[in-house]
Amino acid sequence: MAPSRPLLAVRGSEGFYMVNGPPSFTENTTLQRDFGKNCKVFAFSKDGTLFAWCNGEKVNIVNVASTELLHSFDLPKAVCLEFSPKKCVLATWQTYTTAKDGTAGVPNLQLYDVKTGKCLKSFIQKKMQNWCPCWADDESICARIVNNEVHFFENNNFDTITNKLHLQKINDFVLSPGPQPSKVAVYVPGSKGAPSFVRLYQYPNFGGPQSALANKSFFKADKVTMLWNNKATAVLVIASTEVDKTGASYYGEQTLHYIATNGESAVVQLPKNGPIYDVAWNPSSTEFCVVYGFMPAKATVFNLKCDPLFDFGTGPRNAAYYSPPGHILVLAGFGNLRGQMEVWDVKNYKLISKPVASDSTYFAWCPDGEHFVTATCAPRLRVGNGYKIWHYTGSVLHKCEVPPNAEIWQVSWQPFLDGTFPAKAVTYQAIPSELPTAELKVAQTYRPPALRNKPVTSSKLHEEEPPQNMKPQAGNSDKPLSKTALKNQRKHEAKKAAKQEAKTDGSQESTPFPELQNVPCSTLPSVTSGDPEVDKKIKNLKKKLKAIEQLKDQAASGKQLEKNQLEKIQKEAALLKELEDLELGF
Repeated sequence: MAPSRPLLAVRGSEGFYMVNGPPSFTENTTLQRDFGKNCKVFAFSKDGTLFAWCNGEKVNIVNVASTELLHSFDLPKAVCLEFSPKKCVLATWQTYTTAKDGTAGVPNLQLYDVKTGKCLKSFIQKKMQNWCPCWADDESICARIVNNEVHFFENNNFDTITNKLHLQKINDFVLSPGPQPSKVAVYVPGSKGAPSFVRLYQYPNFGGPQSALANKSFFKADKVTMLWNNKATAVLVIASTEVDKTGASYYGEQTLHYIATNGESAVVQLPKNGPIYDVAWNPSSTEFCVVYGFMPAKATVFNLKCDPLFDFGTGPRNAAYYSPPGHILVLAGFGNLRGQMEVWDVKNYKLISKPVASDSTYFAWCPDGEHFVTATCAPRLRVGNGYKIWHYTGSVLHKCEVPPNAEIWQVSWQPFLDGTFPAKAVTYQAIPSELPTAELKVAQTYRPPALRNKPVTSSKLHEEEPPQNMKPQAGNSDKPLSKTALKNQRKHEAKKAAKQEAKTDGSQESTPFPELQNVPCSTLPSVTSGDPEVDKKIKNLKKKLKAIEQLKDQAASGKQLEKNQLEKIQKEAALLKELEDLELGF
């Protein structure tokens, strides 16, 4: 039996409603539209069968297929909702308030049994950050952070704390996905000169540092983001500082660390300086993509050894999104960028399409792995709100724009369990669509009146880097070249190609070596050999020749030179001959 098509839930100033997924894109009439303007939040269960929302008066839970109202809770101020992985518990959070006399407020985090509608437990949770408890996928354990401890509950029994993980000044934790045994990653910020660290534990072995599966310490971390892969074998840690003390970036400073459950850890070396915009695991858990560097940003795929597999070059991008099966990768530039996207075939690293979704603030893959939605939502942007549903080949299949005085606040696909939609073969031919494909409008460059009737000279602020396969070639047993050697090799190949082209055109003639004595050293072409040691010798020789030029200029101006300075000038011919031998050697 084929799975049903995913629904798209939409919440905005015109109320809450659902849209049928591809290929129909009509409004779903089974679940009636809620025209109230106070819908603050909604949430699907992990398998997409249950749906909960708050309409400003109550929190309602319905069965998506039958539209049967299961429960209704009197929680008009609820602003956060989340189902447990097996939809046994619904967690709700309201803003914490204290009484006027300063006494403690009432518990604002409630956990409800979805079957019975009974409130299992209430907690005081003052901050919205990390408000929701974390469950293992089978709900055998649940955890929440309290002061310097992580409290663990088993089998949704919240009256008894089964285990505690105590670390001084613990700031954050993340439970691993997948089957038992569960693992937990915890972060403790540094203080008084001590470094910050992330440790991995296997539940319930919390007996001190020696029981940790892995430990990684680092400086320069005001906050971290921890990302488990789907197989729970490794964690990526993005360590960020609020301020870059070097003054190189407004975004602070970021570093990326890799920690495996077998104890291995490493710093992911990123060739370009600048912020880390996004990190995404491939659902296969065997590789990850990083978008980083000052604009135009680079994007690179790394394996589990933190070796680069493929470099996508540079471009206007700040986000990466893998499709649910992991066979397609979208690199996009949203927010303050112009919405350009690159859709790549992950297996062959081949570009599929380059659609443009201008002014987009949201992106999400459809569970079928073939479509995705882009949306412009308030409050990020309050004008031009709407959403588009695309096929990955670049075709716009459905478009919705709300009236100028209306807003869209949230859109979300109905989730499905992994494996519900099998991955299909990647196609490169755009599928037909009745809607026109958006094109990036290129603004015409301003030209002063004096230059308007003259030929246009192209100039670029940044040198673009093309995509490059970083995998070692089959049958090549040599070790991968270092970054410096690779860079020098690329320069040398480009120089060689330019010389070859010049020879075929006949536009340039080789200059005899003796004439080089009359050419200033600073005008000599910059040539690299690919060997760092040879390049260093060449650089030193040019430096000496430049110093000799300066001495000759001083002598010509009438300055009396010292004996050692005159000896340097006499060595010019020998230095030029040595330089020629080094450069002709490759």
